[in-house]
Amino acid sequence: MKKGNIISSIAVATLLLFTQFRQTSAEVDERPNIILIMVDDLGYETVQANGGTSYLTPNLDQMAEEGMRFEHCYAQPLCTPSRVQIMTGIYNVRNYIKFGLLDTSQTTFGHLFQEAGYQTCIVGKWQLGKDPMSPRWAGFQEHCLWQVRTGRVDSTGRDTRFSEPILETNGTLKTYGKEEFGPRVVADYGMDFIERAAKKGDPFLLYYPMILTHCPFSPTPDSPEWAVDDTTVMKYKGQAHYFEDMVAYTDRIIGEINAKLEELGIAENTLVIFTGDNGTDVPVVSEMRGQQVAGAKGESTDAGTRVPLLVKWPTQIQGAQENRDLVDFTDMLPTICEASGIAIPDSLDLDGQSFLPLLKGEETTTRSWIYSWYSRSGELEKARVFARNQQYKLYDSGEFYEVPADYLEENPIPLDSLNAEQQEIATELKAVLDHYAARRLADIE
Repeated sequence: MKKGNIISSIAVATLLLFTQFRQTSAEVDERPNIILIMVDDLGYETVQANGGTSYLTPNLDQMAEEGMRFEHCYAQPLCTPSRVQIMTGIYNVRNYIKFGLLDTSQTTFGHLFQEAGYQTCIVGKWQLGKDPMSPRWAGFQEHCLWQVRTGRVDSTGRDTRFSEPILETNGTLKTYGKEEFGPRVVADYGMDFIERAAKKGDPFLLYYPMILTHCPFSPTPDSPEWAVDDTTVMKYKGQAHYFEDMVAYTDRIIGEINAKLEELGIAENTLVIFTGDNGTDVPVVSEMRGQQVAGAKGESTDAGTRVPLLVKWPTQIQGAQENRDLVDFTDMLPTICEASGIAIPDSLDLDGQSFLPLLKGEETTTRSWIYSWYSRSGELEKARVFARNQQYKLYDSGEFYEVPADYLEENPIPLDSLNAEQQEIATELKAVLDHYAARRLADIE
């Protein structure tokens, strides 16, 4: 064989080998990227697509138009209980110890995705342990977070999450200038993480428990008062009228994230989930479908536990879908794992179930109930416990409510007055309560 033919043959063989390698890599890279966004203190009624009329949420409405909107998603009534539940897929009755802590014995979706070869990152609000290593212990290779080792306020009493924020990036603590906005810093880090992972061809999990829209209700960089008056951060609640600006900035960030996915050419292969960690805070009153809805964060009523859920995945979810099935925060972990082909060890004994078949429009067995065990401090005697479906709710105290007819839960229905259908539902819900009552770990303090 002539020298030129030998070189040509080698070149062809090399090209074939390289093509085979690229094809193999492409097969691996077909695993979807996952972005899970959880807003702080944003109830169901705040989103226009849900019927809210108090705030403009064009980017969230676009997500609903391009994906699936859920009518019945339920979180815990408060931040830390919801964070523990969403990250572990387990009801609080089994693993919630105390406020501001995720026990290091727990397995999170961060662990499962990292072990499966995903790049993992968390940005936003932590509040799950004060050791600077705690985000890494929870399975995240990178982080940019508020409230890891530091408290809510600095030595002057100034809240540190918004203007002049104090944030930790991969274990390094930094105080930013007055012109910096905490939600902007963490969002930019999250989008930089997305871009770096995409350019390397690595599938990624970005968990984004947002800093917004928690009080103190304060100006954002889009507010006329920004950089003029930030005294609102010196008061725990701030001024409630700024909640509207904070919702708008939240919506803006969602739009930027979705635009970044389009820019990088990865939107088609990215599952984006948007939800809230509990109901809207108490000072805020919003309007939905012609009715006023007072925020009820910390309460076990609908306004304290019902949260928005919007899911977008262009290659898998048809647009403008509305779903009335039940979903709760234990379901997030099994859903994103199934979407990514990640096996969940039986030893985890999850309470949640995947709603991926619902997203894909497949026939499936859906939940007939959700369960909630809520105690801010983790103390058994202070727990507020209920099971419910879309219409009825039963507390372990025996209170039985028809929620759409008694939204504020002011008139419990006597159990001895139930009709046959109500009795059947109450019996099923009572069985759920009894089952989980036996699962509270005796050694949890």
